[in-house]
Amino acid sequence: MALIVQKYGGTSVGSLARIQTVAQKIKTFKEGGAQLVVSVSAMSGETSRMIKLAKEIQDVPSLREMDVLLTTGEQVTIALLSMALQQLGCDAISYTGAQVQIITDSKHGKARIKSIDGHRIRSRLDEGKVVVVAGFQGIDEFGHITTLGRGGSDTTAVALAAALNADECQIYTDVDGVYTTDPNIEPKARKMRSVSYEEMLEMASLGSKVLQIRSVEFASKYQVPLRVLSSMIDKPIGTLITREENIMEQAIISGITHNKDEAKLSLIGVPDKPGIAYKILSPISEANIEVDMIVQSVSAREGLTNFAFTVHRNDFNKAQAILQSTCKKLSAIAVQSDDKVVKVSLVGIGMRSHAGIATQMFGALDKENINIQMIATSEIKISVVIDEKYLELAVRSLHNAFGLDKE
Repeated sequence: MALIVQKYGGTSVGSLARIQTVAQKIKTFKEGGAQLVVSVSAMSGETSRMIKLAKEIQDVPSLREMDVLLTTGEQVTIALLSMALQQLGCDAISYTGAQVQIITDSKHGKARIKSIDGHRIRSRLDEGKVVVVAGFQGIDEFGHITTLGRGGSDTTAVALAAALNADECQIYTDVDGVYTTDPNIEPKARKMRSVSYEEMLEMASLGSKVLQIRSVEFASKYQVPLRVLSSMIDKPIGTLITREENIMEQAIISGITHNKDEAKLSLIGVPDKPGIAYKILSPISEANIEVDMIVQSVSAREGLTNFAFTVHRNDFNKAQAILQSTCKKLSAIAVQSDDKVVKVSLVGIGMRSHAGIATQMFGALDKENINIQMIATSEIKISVVIDEKYLELAVRSLHNAFGLDKE
């Protein structure tokens, strides 16, 4: 008998009608002979409502108390879904993260899972029940309720699948799989049948919003087959995320991602000597600002260099102020900044065995007269920073250049 872990997000359980629809889907799976563990999020909008309430009480809410508050959203959902299943004649039982002993560290708001005790879940499965577990939450060694941070429900589902040695972990969302690029930009984008963990990790880190990177990391580490499906479609197939060797025919390029949250900062004319990168980036790091792409180039003036990097747009003003201070300390010529840039990336394991991918990419962008400002590469990805006004044109031209609309 197959053991399946399913996860339904806030949109999928956003109303009583949708919870009843999900219950019917689960019942159908159960009748097909599978053992089912289901992880759910809070109903859509509920978490935001509780955050608003907390801020009306306390300007800077206590992280511990926020965890106690926010986990009630999932507790409501697991109870309602279990009731809906029982109403359909499908035996079900709900558990909070604490009840199934999802043990985490003590970092409130962004805890990491340390262990899961699967004995209680297995006992209920052996009794023929569907086990409904609250996502996004756990408990630390001192008995304090914790939350797992952004994408926590996905992480809960994958962790449960790993702990129970499940045959598959199915993530139900409002999209029906992983596409070669954003269908809102390129209507010819094609849903992929399968993609490797490594490719999905790159896509998640480069801007794809389908899955949170933590859940993919967990799936890769414990070799959990992960499938992305839509809860709005009957009998969906979705996209399977699995080991590279399980993919029958690996495309050279699997997909094109983009990230609109980029901002570029450049320090012009700094002394070209050892330790200069540290002196520039150290104050940025101390301000808890993450740096993405970095490029150092030779200045027109002898003995000087130009140093450019990108940060999240939310950190742009803060990073710019820090860099202005650094500019004075290092006697650099100027600071240049641009928060109207985007990052576009090609991702594909097939790059490892095919030469000329970068040339083909640059040629496609040159054909559209799109200037490349920065470049970063790895074994399976090539990323470029370009002016944001060319985003859609760049994505469509690259999608066509690499024939991603074809099987």
